[in-house]
Amino acid sequence: MSTSLVLPPLTPERFLADGFELSRQLAVHLGLSPAALAERLPSSTEDLAALHPGAFDPQRAEAFYEESVGDGHLLELAAWHLGSADYIADTLRLQQRFARGQVLDFGGGIGSHALAAAALPEVEAVWFVDLNPSNRAFVAARAAELGLADRLRCFRDLEDPQLPERFDTIVCLDVLEHLSDPAAQLERFAQRLQPAGIALLNWYFFKGFNGEYPFHFDDPQLVERFFRTLQSRFLEVFHPYLITTRAYRPAGAGTKKAGARGTG
Repeated sequence: MSTSLVLPPLTPERFLADGFELSRQLAVHLGLSPAALAERLPSSTEDLAALHPGAFDPQRAEAFYEESVGDGHLLELAAWHLGSADYIADTLRLQQRFARGQVLDFGGGIGSHALAAAALPEVEAVWFVDLNPSNRAFVAARAAELGLADRLRCFRDLEDPQLPERFDTIVCLDVLEHLSDPAAQLERFAQRLQPAGIALLNWYFFKGFNGEYPFHFDDPQLVERFFRTLQSRFLEVFHPYLITTRAYRPAGAGTKKAGARGTG
């Protein structure tokens, strides 16, 4: 895909200003007035968690995210991104530092990182993967409005044959703790990442001090398998931002092409 296009300036500073027009776009997408959206956002996390007692079965986590959460996940993610804008901005700076070539955004939610990556001249294409059809529809609409439809494509899962066999950059934020086997997902990432590629990952294997994150897995054996796999398959690459997100290159890969660009 050509990088000669005029790309929108989706910088961390722009995100801090308006979330890439998140509130306006979400209100339009959901058919809500700005006031109605503002009223629903503060309770969105509790509303989503309320689905848990009757709807969430750990053995059917994939179906839950695809079939049950619906637009509620858009609201919850929007509240998190807007309420934690400083943190999100630093993750965007980290992505700006490393992203290039073919980018996979796995479990990309409302698309903040996918959109920002698609607007980087070093990026050829962004492949947005998310189980929730509501998320995919919203991100596709956002990309079209921002003039990025030809640089960002949405898919349900990694098995879609249209996706590249290998990626130069993998972004997986606030997702691994929702998976019943996050170690297996790391293995898939290792298989799909170029030898000189970079993966940006974070995780939070904790249900909360008061059970406020009922959708997170926290089984000690699951967590141990995850960290053993992480340590065997990837090597951490230093970055200067004081955030939970980490950068990794494949274990055993050379360092010449895996380094960061500039200072972000």
